[in-house]
Amino acid sequence: MLETVILVDERDCPLGSQKKLAAHLIPQRHRAFSILVFNHAGETLIQRRAMEKYHSPGLWANSCCGHPRPGEDIKDAASRRLREELGFFCPLSPVTTVCYTLKLEKNLWELEYTHVFKGTFEEEISFNVDEVSEVQWISPTVLREDVLVHPERYARWFRLYVLKYFESVFGEKALTP
Repeated sequence: MLETVILVDERDCPLGSQKKLAAHLIPQRHRAFSILVFNHAGETLIQRRAMEKYHSPGLWANSCCGHPRPGEDIKDAASRRLREELGFFCPLSPVTTVCYTLKLEKNLWELEYTHVFKGTFEEEISFNVDEVSEVQWISPTVLREDVLVHPERYARWFRLYVLKYFESVFGEKALTP
């Protein structure tokens, strides 16, 4: 937990840096990224967070997420984290930005200015078991239905992407089965 995040204002302009845990204990807006990986069938890769994660352990989330380090380009950070968590690289394209404040368990907060990226990957996945306990391919419409029925299975920020920002995050094509 010695990582540092970039503090930003409501327009994503840098204001300084803070230790990652401190930024999540006393909510401070910081830059983040989320990645959605798709296969050619249009399914998205979701991951179940490892039980050892300091927040949201065992919950399903988007393909990958994290924070850029001070001085690190956001897209480079997303590619780095994709390799660290899921063990592969794929070209990433920006999709949208999403800003939110969420109360998590253990008195932790998410106050993030999140850059959302997408990529395509079809090969075998060798994920990092310290970060991820399981992966699954799922169609966005089936995912949305499951999030509505079983929200407790999913990380708070991912539920927000699926339920509030579905079209901008998954694309209009995801609305049709």
